Amino acid sequence: MAKDKPTKLKARMPRGLADRGPAELGSTRAMLETIRKVYELYGFEALETPFIEYTDALGKFLPDQDRPNEGVFSFQDDDEQWLSLRYDLTAPLARHVAENFDRLAKPFRSYRAGWVFRNEKPGPGRFRQFMQFDADTVGAPTVAADAEICMMAADTLEALGIARGDYVIKVNNRKVLDGVLEAIGLGGEDNAGRRLTVLRAIDKFDKVGIEGVRDLLGEGRWENPAAKSGDFTKGAGLDAAQASVVLSLLDKQAAYEKPANETYAAGLAELAEIDALVKAAGYEGRVKIDPSVVRGLEYYTGPVFEAELTFEVKDEKGRPVRFGSVGGGGRYDGLVGRFRSEPVPATGFSIGVSRLASALSYLKTADAAPEYGPVVVVVMDRDQTAHYMGLVATLRSAGIRAEMYLGNPKNLGNQFKYADRRNAPCVVIQGSDERANGQVQIKDLIEGAKAAAAITDNAEWRSSRPAQFACDEAELVAKVRELLDHHGVPHGAALG
Repeated sequence: MAKDKPTKLKARMPRGLADRGPAELGSTRAMLETIRKVYELYGFEALETPFIEYTDALGKFLPDQDRPNEGVFSFQDDDEQWLSLRYDLTAPLARHVAENFDRLAKPFRSYRAGWVFRNEKPGPGRFRQFMQFDADTVGAPTVAADAEICMMAADTLEALGIARGDYVIKVNNRKVLDGVLEAIGLGGEDNAGRRLTVLRAIDKFDKVGIEGVRDLLGEGRWENPAAKSGDFTKGAGLDAAQASVVLSLLDKQAAYEKPANETYAAGLAELAEIDALVKAAGYEGRVKIDPSVVRGLEYYTGPVFEAELTFEVKDEKGRPVRFGSVGGGGRYDGLVGRFRSEPVPATGFSIGVSRLASALSYLKTADAAPEYGPVVVVVMDRDQTAHYMGLVATLRSAGIRAEMYLGNPKNLGNQFKYADRRNAPCVVIQGSDERANGQVQIKDLIEGAKAAAAITDNAEWRSSRPAQFACDEAELVAKVRELLDHHGVPHGAALG
């Protein structure tokens, strides 16, 4: 009787997560370095916090459940303490500042880059794990700190290659919004939940439009409103008159013409001061007051800001779309104070790294320089592996990315196919005849590809720069460098 074959595991990735290859990782690394330089130019210093925090440290805005896993990934440790994967980088910063309050210089200016996790339904462009890059000033009560954060956000986008006019940093104030909600009877602690529902409805304006917001302010909205199908989002339960007042916030001409109360007036005064500061610093037009900016998190208490890209790109069907928001933040004066007896003012800004990287990829020109892999040394004779490894070491010691082919060297064609797949700029070949003569052959794969694509220029190409040439082994580094420089392929300096 035949034995059943063992069942193989199916290789599958959890929904809402993604693998990332060398091209994406390389561009992300370069982008993070650019952001870091701007943040440090403004005097911010690096900080790293753990991926995991005690769940209660993440804030009162988490649902109060026996298992607090709505919105966050949570589990219990062996002491039955609830732990959660961080869902942003701000709440862990608040914990760090409170825990180290007496030894930190204040205002405390830090930046952090790292992965955050959301236990939410994944969808197109919506991931359960994504990267953020934050900068925060803790201990500065003046809105000059908020204005500075907005100016830094503008400088960061420009440093990344986004032209002036292709982005805007939009600023509003939670006090203005809270003042309006007080005026329609939603003030006080008892209405905190409904206020947050209203704010999140306004925050979806760019996605669902004015009628979608109206639905969310009322009874609620279906994912597919026309068919009343898909997921249903419960609304804030406002009546028509209340909803009309809230919707007027989205009218940029009339939004700041409401009857004032103290909260509303304080918000307007702060916006006026921020506007004056950014204009005085030369950021007029780059940083703008905009009443539609809300930000969905409950902990914001004052100015809130959004970095929006305004240029259009084409989707997969050729339709024009805008990237919209790639970052945002605001003032959160109560978050650190949850751990301490005295109030601790704070403000910060967060860049959505993955979303911004996607936007930047659209800005690259069609003839942008490709990402090249390492120089590949092929293996002609198996008994000479140590010598080939020596050639690789010589290239690496000169700062040139290089590797020896480590697969089965029996088929030389497979080695060249491998070099093509690695996008190698060239391969180094040395058979027994070349080794006896103290030489190597260098095959220029970039030039070879050009020749293959332009047969009519083949004769001219062969006479001016052949795709394969010989040189003395002692000239290997110099000749490879010459080839890389000719094609504009970057390479490093010699090690040591």
